[in-house]
Amino acid sequence: MSLQSKQSEQGGQQEQSAVTIIGLGPMGRALAGAFLDAGLRTTVWNRTPGRDRELVGRGAVSAPSAEEAVAASGLIVVCVVNYDAVDAVLRRDAVAGALKGRTVVNLTADTPGRARDAAAWADGHGVRYLDGAIMTPTVTIGTPDAVLLYSGLEQLYREHRPVLDTLGGTHTHLGEKVCRAAAYDIALLDIFWTAMSGYHHALAVARAEGITARELAPFAAGIGTILPAIFEEVAEEVDEGTFSGEGNPLTSAASTMAHVVHHSEAHGVDAGIMRAAEGLARQAIGLGHGADGLHRVVELLGRKRGG
Repeated sequence: MSLQSKQSEQGGQQEQSAVTIIGLGPMGRALAGAFLDAGLRTTVWNRTPGRDRELVGRGAVSAPSAEEAVAASGLIVVCVVNYDAVDAVLRRDAVAGALKGRTVVNLTADTPGRARDAAAWADGHGVRYLDGAIMTPTVTIGTPDAVLLYSGLEQLYREHRPVLDTLGGTHTHLGEKVCRAAAYDIALLDIFWTAMSGYHHALAVARAEGITARELAPFAAGIGTILPAIFEEVAEEVDEGTFSGEGNPLTSAASTMAHVVHHSEAHGVDAGIMRAAEGLARQAIGLGHGADGLHRVVELLGRKRGG
């Protein structure tokens, strides 16, 4: 039986699905579930069989192949582990042929360079392409807390916005430069993972002095509440090229970083994270910026090594 026949049998659905989901990991299943909850005709496919059972029970159509999955809908949403997996699915001749004239919204996380490459491939094969990024966990999909970013042709984004809106939350089109969603994603992941690494290190340092993670957590949350205002202030100064150290110059910051390093290592706690941060501060001081703020290191980090 063809996929189209299966669609017609399930609840009198029309021949064409509203959307196809490629990739049924935790996030892919959340996306498909949100589309189904919104009453959209949804086709699903995954490289590993069996992950679609619950979705099919809720009304999704299971495609027997990637080619039939993309042929089932005008809009194909892809969410797999990385762009290598995207390429392995979409760049096969049969699938690429079925994609011609259709729209791919790629919500797979990877680098801006891979996004540019994917868009160039799509353009060369007659595939309409939007790149995107999901900035919130699976549990937020379909709720007001979801945050999704997109980049690519604005007209294409507007055309498919009604379907994408069913994923809930806020949707932001970042411009027609197709790599911008991935660039934002990389930068924001940088904040998250370095912040979490710092928190993990702080818990280890606190534990060395008999302070439990639960005891420290409320005070750690207090640090978190002051960061948004600091982010805004630093962003303004970095964009304007001013690096005021009034109240906390680099020399002072480096001194307190050294305290963390020495205390950590005295307890046998690896201090590599803080040593790296202190090292950057010391480099900036060595270049004559000791009276500037810590955000002077943004320029240092952006320098071409060996140039």
